[in-house]
Amino acid sequence: MSSAHPAASATDRLGRLIGCRAGELIPALWSFAYFFFLLGGYYMIRPIRDEMGILGGVERLHVQFGYTFLATLLVVPFFGYLTARLRRRVFLPLIYGFVILNLLVFFAVFRYVDAPATTARMFFVWLSVFNIFIISVFWSFMVDLFDREQSVRLFGFVAAGGSAGALCGPLATATLAPVIGTVNILPIAAVVLTGAVVCIQRLIAWSDAEWRRPGSAAGGGPAGDRHHEAMGGSIVEGIGRIWRSRYLQGICLLIFLLTLVATVIYLQQAYIVRDLFDDSAERTRVFSLLDFVVNGLTVVTQLFFTGRITRRLGLARTLIVLPVFMTVGFLALGIAPVFAVLAVVQVLRRSTNYAVMKPAREMLYTVLQPVDK
Repeated sequence: MSSAHPAASATDRLGRLIGCRAGELIPALWSFAYFFFLLGGYYMIRPIRDEMGILGGVERLHVQFGYTFLATLLVVPFFGYLTARLRRRVFLPLIYGFVILNLLVFFAVFRYVDAPATTARMFFVWLSVFNIFIISVFWSFMVDLFDREQSVRLFGFVAAGGSAGALCGPLATATLAPVIGTVNILPIAAVVLTGAVVCIQRLIAWSDAEWRRPGSAAGGGPAGDRHHEAMGGSIVEGIGRIWRSRYLQGICLLIFLLTLVATVIYLQQAYIVRDLFDDSAERTRVFSLLDFVVNGLTVVTQLFFTGRITRRLGLARTLIVLPVFMTVGFLALGIAPVFAVLAVVQVLRRSTNYAVMKPAREMLYTVLQPVDK
């Protein structure tokens, strides 16, 4: 009896530290682990995508971006069709299982099919499209698991799981790629993403039990039914709202211009890294280290500076921080197009985007009234 007391006490302390109430610690920990495995697995293979862009031919990268755009146009309606008709308990394991299977297929093709350039281009497009959905699917699941009051208390802890994964993933690739080779990272990343599927299953089981529990807040009510229903939504409905709203059109234009700038500097990065490093594993290691520094700087900025910057500058001025910075960055690259300058510009651009620009951009969606005008 007394031997179990220290463990129970430690669990209680952990729950209080996180901000959990009765019955919330287990789903909070599973959600933390889910986000950790998801971003850990993704950031293990993201540097490989950058390397595949070089292996597929830097001169053809603009073509790869074109294929990515076309693939996205094909996938988004199909993705919307599935989310509107499949329950989350079916859809989420299905989508991640499909991704894991793809990783194993790419691994086999890289190892046993003598068409490295073609396979590299296919992998580049595939991961670029996959990247569009992974975070949105995760947070839509979290929003349906936890109500608004719970999200205020728990989502900071859950997001920390993703931050930890975003740091561990590229660090693992930077360490392993020179030792085992770039391609052999793929099955390891598949195993890591399998951990995310296990977490999803445990969260669904918890949600089902909570929904059935007599007297629970979720049981039998509309909020409790959400995870048993299809995710809903329609691409046609989304296009219609954009067409009717100058406000949403402005957001779309902002995202388009930011993406255009990111594409230009990405192409410059590919040329510089290709000319400086001859070995594929070494290039993968360089991309991994860049990701590690970006993610580390993002976490520090989010913890200590994002809120202060937004409060001090206001939303409108916060939104122009990244464009102003990129103007300076392009001038620096024009004067000295070398790897050291590129690395500094890329690290600061991406960390500023993740830590400052994206939170500010998300705040635009909280202004509901202009959307309907």
